[in-house]
Amino acid sequence: MVGLDYRLILPFSALAAPTLLLVCDVVARVVARPGELQVGIVTAAIGAPLFIALVRRGRAVRL
Repeated sequence: MVGLDYRLILPFSALAAPTLLLVCDVVARVVARPGELQVGIVTAAIGAPLFIALVRRGRAVRL
């Protein structure tokens, strides 16, 4: 997403990871009212497609 420069990867990761976890926590609390889902389930449901998209995009660049 930000390239191969670690000067950009580290700050981006430091901001993106907590943001993703916060969004997953909010979704977990809102979706299953009045109870709540486990944050890990929502994180996997949102994070897995993002990870797959990044991996597929990375392979397409090399080809």
